Amino acid sequence: MAIGLIADLAVGMDPGGSHGWSRRSDLLTGLSIGAPPDPLGPDGQSWGITGFDPQALRDTAFAPFIATFRAALAHAGGIRIDHAFGLRRLWVVPEGASAAEGAYLDMPFDDLMRIVAMESQRAKAIVIGEDLGTVPEGFREAMDARAMLGMRVLWFERDAGGFVPPAKWSPDAVAMTGTHDLATIAGWWSGRDIDWTWDLGRKSEAADKSADLASRAEDRAALWSAFDTGTEQPTAEDTDPVVDAAIAHVASTPCALAIIPIEDLAGLVEQPNLPGTIDEHPNWRRRMPDTTEALLTRPEVAARIDTLNATRPA
Repeated sequence: MAIGLIADLAVGMDPGGSHGWSRRSDLLTGLSIGAPPDPLGPDGQSWGITGFDPQALRDTAFAPFIATFRAALAHAGGIRIDHAFGLRRLWVVPEGASAAEGAYLDMPFDDLMRIVAMESQRAKAIVIGEDLGTVPEGFREAMDARAMLGMRVLWFERDAGGFVPPAKWSPDAVAMTGTHDLATIAGWWSGRDIDWTWDLGRKSEAADKSADLASRAEDRAALWSAFDTGTEQPTAEDTDPVVDAAIAHVASTPCALAIIPIEDLAGLVEQPNLPGTIDEHPNWRRRMPDTTEALLTRPEVAARIDTLNATRPA
């Protein structure tokens, strides 16, 4: 692992946590950070966490943010900034309001980006910004200017012609088959995410479940065609060949890095987290089907890792 571990910088913190009771003046009060309604969370999201008050950051010369960033990089070769749009603006929801009733709070974006650049240079670490969702105007251009890698996820890499060929993916990004908030390859191919949508009564652009499944059938054909394997398209239940092809597809992009969730390496159907839910879905409660050592030596998993190693640019 030439880079080493990649740490994660959360978009906020528990208001009852150590920062909340030791330096309350650094943080927002009476507000929860979340996200507006979007394809990941059609009802909007309110995460029950707080974050840095933009005026308090300015008043303290950004000391709390700098200390947090340095702590995250203390033993890491890189950092992923969760919901990186929070450097530009935060969707904040008043206590007692629904997630869709929030508003954007502007953050000192230019200052925060300069600090991220300086601290990453100081630590000799790479920076990945989660730039998925409702993208603020000019945000990705600002990322490029600071050499902050974006995230390019298989399901979102589409244009009018269908799924984008690997060669056209941005090199200034991390290529991924998915994230913890999205359906796994096997789950998407089999329509498990559609089951969850309709079983829980979540919002959908489709008129009903039948229409949703019919649309997915068209998407499956488009995705298999993009893989260009020269083989017959598998059935919705036959997920292993699709997992293999998807990993090879993502590995062959010119992106600076490729990251594959362990759920996809293992070909699992269920995803770790379903945005916008609390008790309706077993978020973060599913265990892997085996120990890490045993899982990584399974023939199908080892073969997928070999594909990554053989396909990625040197």
